[in-house]
Amino acid sequence: MTKLPQWADIVLVPLISLVLAAIVSALVLLSIGQSPVEAISIMVDGAFGSANGWGYTLYYATSFMFTGLAVTVAFHAGLFNIGGEGQAQLGGLGVALVCLALPWPHWTLALLAASLGGAAFGAAWAAIPAYLQAKRGSHIVITTIMFNYIGAAFIIYMLVDVLRPPGQQDPATAKFPAGTHLPALSDIPMLRELFARWNADGTPKLTKAGIQMYSNVPANVTLFIAIAACFAVWALLWRTRLGYQIRAFGKSEAASRYAGINPVKITMIAMLISGGLAGLMAINNVMGASGRLLQNSAEGAGFIGIAVALMGRNHPIGVFLAAILFGFLYQGGAALGLHTTIPLEMRLVVQGLVILFTGALDQMVRMLLAWAFSLGKKRTA
Repeated sequence: MTKLPQWADIVLVPLISLVLAAIVSALVLLSIGQSPVEAISIMVDGAFGSANGWGYTLYYATSFMFTGLAVTVAFHAGLFNIGGEGQAQLGGLGVALVCLALPWPHWTLALLAASLGGAAFGAAWAAIPAYLQAKRGSHIVITTIMFNYIGAAFIIYMLVDVLRPPGQQDPATAKFPAGTHLPALSDIPMLRELFARWNADGTPKLTKAGIQMYSNVPANVTLFIAIAACFAVWALLWRTRLGYQIRAFGKSEAASRYAGINPVKITMIAMLISGGLAGLMAINNVMGASGRLLQNSAEGAGFIGIAVALMGRNHPIGVFLAAILFGFLYQGGAALGLHTTIPLEMRLVVQGLVILFTGALDQMVRMLLAWAFSLGKKRTA
């Protein structure tokens, strides 16, 4: 097969995969009597057409960046970490314990401590499958899948029997202290205008006191940490000796052994970093959005992270862009549920088609492009 130019592999393959997913999705919508044009219009307007939509899109994208990066780091070490969901939930436990431990005087101090707590708990949960892979030969895919279920059961036990306040019915911790509240993006002066509320005539909505109204969005300062994490992962993998060892080990374990790279060390380090990144996701939804630890706090973001990493070609820039796309699909899908009769199952089908074409079938697109490029070379020769 003809090797594709790098620009074609990075740009054309995902773009064509998205177009194919959109075409098949349109056919599915037509088959149930719905208009694809109307559906995409509602999705775009729901995700980007209002301050509230923007806020939720960025909120979802923030979580997907962390879990996508978690999969990316493990992938470059030749490991398929499917345990991001469980690692994110354990990260939520770490965040909750830190936030409830002290009456924090300011959110910056709480954020720093909670980030360390979430990353530590996520890394610890990933360390067990990593050890079993490195020392006992247990396959990382099997162990990380099973640890998702073990983690979910452990979180339920902690919420019901340990952390639930007396007299409270729902399985959740107490509300975090006020000093742990993270500023929403709409609270930041330089960004407030992006989340202003507007009347139909284009004038800003005002309160009775004449103060301009702003949307209370779930997107918070964790977005900036996620963007920083994208840069940090890029620097780690492509600008450090450790990153080179991780990528070399992922390309060929035998060759890396011959070069003196310790496979146990690289497996453990890669999975610890991967689990730590998944655990960091909890500062977005547990500390930032809900202000307490709830059951199923990860909300499926650990599994979506796999699709984000695949679509982003396991590169931090690609992960960032893919996370925005899946944030759009999540929020746009919610808008479809509000404004159309399209059932939830059909919305999940559309999301699944995007994952299918950008992840599982991207090799088919790559082969077709390679054939087209080779045909073009023959004609110009």
